[in-house]
Amino acid sequence: MNFDSYETNGFYDELFAADAIPRQPMSALIEQINGLTKTKLKRHQKAAELALFQQGITFSVYGDKKGTEKIFPFDLIPRVITGQEWQQLEKGLIQRVEALNLFVADIYGKQQILKDKIIPAELILQSECYLKQCIGLQPPKNRWIHITGSDLVRDREGRFYVLEDNLRCPSGVSYLLENRMILKRTFPDLFQAMNVRPVSNYCDTLYDALCYLAPDHSRTPNLVLLTPGIYNSAYYEHAYLAQQMGITLAQGSDLVVIDHHVMLRTTKGFEKVDVIYRRIDDDFLDPKTFRKDSCLGVEGIMECLRRGNVALANAPGTGIADDKAVYAYVPDIIKYYLDQDPIIPNVQTYGCHDKKKKDYVLANLDSLVVKAVNQSGGYGMLIGPHSTRSERDDFAKKIKASPRNYIAQPTLSLSRSPTIIGDAIEGRHVDMRPYILYGESISVIPGGLTRVALKKDSLVVNSSQGGGSKDTWVLDN
Repeated sequence: MNFDSYETNGFYDELFAADAIPRQPMSALIEQINGLTKTKLKRHQKAAELALFQQGITFSVYGDKKGTEKIFPFDLIPRVITGQEWQQLEKGLIQRVEALNLFVADIYGKQQILKDKIIPAELILQSECYLKQCIGLQPPKNRWIHITGSDLVRDREGRFYVLEDNLRCPSGVSYLLENRMILKRTFPDLFQAMNVRPVSNYCDTLYDALCYLAPDHSRTPNLVLLTPGIYNSAYYEHAYLAQQMGITLAQGSDLVVIDHHVMLRTTKGFEKVDVIYRRIDDDFLDPKTFRKDSCLGVEGIMECLRRGNVALANAPGTGIADDKAVYAYVPDIIKYYLDQDPIIPNVQTYGCHDKKKKDYVLANLDSLVVKAVNQSGGYGMLIGPHSTRSERDDFAKKIKASPRNYIAQPTLSLSRSPTIIGDAIEGRHVDMRPYILYGESISVIPGGLTRVALKKDSLVVNSSQGGGSKDTWVLDN
């Protein structure tokens, strides 16, 4: 099993410039894999899968009749990004997070961007992600967005685009860290030979960013990771990150509000909590403010936040900036707040709230990707070229009934990366989710979670839709 018969099929390939011709920085990796026998490569792949299984690296697919727990598929062949490419991506991601933070602060403050008619006011005020309960909120250090996972794709020409932003409770970073640990054991000499930048400081950087938010710096801040519990699809990640940072993993029932401070129940009594890294959705955060039937959150926590007695990462209300209908305006948001052009462009997007764009989408459903604005995980989506007439008719009805809830984009020819499929190495489409942390300053972890569509010709990389992951190597060159 080697790359001798590997074909790029006209797509931009992450490792090869053309069939069997590696991109210059990738030669050492390709030579290493070509030097392995089929038996040894498969043994390495099985060892990696066993390590993931033993670590309990799983995710849940709700409603799956075969069982909810799945081992996250992992491919041994990494995706490689040059240092020059990464330098530009890093600048673009920092720019984006800075602008989106200012945008969220404005939306829950003076709403100047709406008054200046840069974005239609009704698009924001009618969004399910716009939380009136957050109007006037001033989170610590005026930081709203602390952890971001923006999804990047590369087209047939090799240009990167931001596909969407994840600003509420972005997941997946634990898989990035575990993938790296496995590949360092598999190809130890390659890391030094190719000068791969490390990602192992993520948890330290996250811990420092969270500590920066603490209202009281007279003592070591008490940090808590708030999880919905063991039945959540990302519970493994919650436990992993809490353990790596050395902070308490808590559920809502472990916390209580006393005298407008959040307190943690312990065997020694109550301990004051300074910062909460929350991994539960806004709606379930505080039954006193949001959903009254929530048993996952902490009653009164929003008042503690308003009084400046606790910090929440990410702050509630940030979902307004990752609403897919708002996504189309991010270039305008960057220009408005920073007076800069976006370094990483958006994918062209047609918001169906606009009648002309809606009519265009309805007339071209067979060539577009249509997405529901507030769904994720590959759900609520139509991939036009791969759809049936019945599916297109169904989506047309949905769009006409609720145009605000749908956007459409051209079908991109996503880049591909060599992937082990059975006894062969074949190209599969990939995206990448880098992670950006905003504490005292903005830090971008060098690399990201590369997700791979394991099904042939599929463009859907989500784990819930049969996707897997790869390690992402950023070269220090």
